[in-house]
Amino acid sequence: MPHFVIMGAGRVGVMLAHTLEDAGHTVAVIDQDDRSFRRLRKEFAGQKVTGVGFDRETLKRAGIEKAYAFAAVSSGDNSNIIASRVARETFKVQNVVARIYDPNRAEFYQRLGIPTVAAVRWSTDQVLRRLLPEQAMAGDFREASGRLLLGELNLHDSWAGHALTDIERFAGVRIAYITRFGEGLLPGPDTSYQQGDTVHAMMGTEDINDIARILSQPPASDAESDLSWK
Repeated sequence: MPHFVIMGAGRVGVMLAHTLEDAGHTVAVIDQDDRSFRRLRKEFAGQKVTGVGFDRETLKRAGIEKAYAFAAVSSGDNSNIIASRVARETFKVQNVVARIYDPNRAEFYQRLGIPTVAAVRWSTDQVLRRLLPEQAMAGDFREASGRLLLGELNLHDSWAGHALTDIERFAGVRIAYITRFGEGLLPGPDTSYQQGDTVHAMMGTEDINDIARILSQPPASDAESDLSWK
C-alpha cells in the first residue's frame, strides 16, 4: 500500500490527507503546530507528526524512507521548497510537489526538478496529479468515442534531454503541448524534454497502463519499443 507524506495541516493538506486515505493509502501529516491537526476528521487513521517539515528526523518519523510521494503545502514558500528538495535529494522520493505562493520563484524551482503549483492556479486536483500518475492519466479531455484522451504524462527523470519525438515513438502517444515554467509551449521537431516540464499528450485509453509503465522507467533501446500509435 503506497505511503504518502504531507507537510502542512492547513486546508490544502487536510483535503489531500482525506482524499488519499479514502483512496486506501497510508498517510502521514507533518505540522509544527499540533493544534493544526484538529482540522483532520476524528476518524483519520494516519500519522500526525509534530515538527519542522524539512528536518530529516521529522521526515523519518513520518515514514519518508518508504514514501511513494511527498507534498509540501505549508504556508511558506521557502519551507516548502527546502522540504521538497530534502525529500527528493536525500530520501530519493520520486513523486514530489511543492505549493508556491510567489509565481516568480516557480521557474527557478522547476529548474531544480521540483514540480510546483502556484497558489493562484492551485487546486487539490492539480497536486494529486503530480503525486499520483494514475490521477494525471484520468485526462483533461476525452473525445466523443471514448477511445482517445488528453492527459499528463509522468516521466522517469532519465527521460530528461531526450527529444519529445523519442517519447512519442517509445510510448505510442502524440504530444500536444508542454508546460514549461508555467507557460504553455507548442513543441517543434527539435524540442527536448526538460526536468520540470509537464507533458500533455493524446493517447489511446486502452494503452494507458502500458504507457505509464514504459515512461515510469528509464528509456529503453529502439528495439524494445513495444507500442505504436493506433
